[in-house]
Amino acid sequence: MFEPASHIAFVAPSKSVSIWAIILLFVTFVTEPLMPAHAKNAHDISFENIEGGTLDLAEFRGKVILLVNTASQCGFTPQYEALQAMWDNYRDRGLVVIGVPSNDFGGQEPGANSQIKQFCTINYGIDFPMTEKVAVTGSDIHPYYQWVLEAGGRLAMPRWNFYKHLIDQEGNFVTWFAATTAPDARKIRQAIEKLLPN
Repeated sequence: MFEPASHIAFVAPSKSVSIWAIILLFVTFVTEPLMPAHAKNAHDISFENIEGGTLDLAEFRGKVILLVNTASQCGFTPQYEALQAMWDNYRDRGLVVIGVPSNDFGGQEPGANSQIKQFCTINYGIDFPMTEKVAVTGSDIHPYYQWVLEAGGRLAMPRWNFYKHLIDQEGNFVTWFAATTAPDARKIRQAIEKLLPN
């Protein structure tokens, strides 16, 4: 006659199962902090600059930022001239122009950082801050653009070179302008003037 078991036997886990469990826990808890934290505002974000140093957006606390993803071989590349003019005209009033080179759109920024810097200096006399070349889209997207997606929405994300983001003195996302809007367009100047002190 069949008798039900009066107890359930405990089976000890094999040594290999225990090792894999430890590895899984290690990977979970050790790699998790390496993931970038969600930025509250732009001042929580930093880039490497085009010369290899750090470009911390917190350095520009109290200033208005016009940040533009750029490329050297784009039909919009001549906008560098107007960006430099905006920097010249407004920096004493508290505007910072920042160029962010990227090769994401049409492969139009293929050069190394040193080549990009040389191109911008020789052809447009650029002396406003520039970052190293970064990813604006895809799996390697820079944390700044992750923040833009959260703060400004999908429409604020660049869909080509020379998208422009306006950030206020406290690091808040204000608005964006498409590549087709020239840096010195009236609506950009008005938006900047509205934020700057008289």
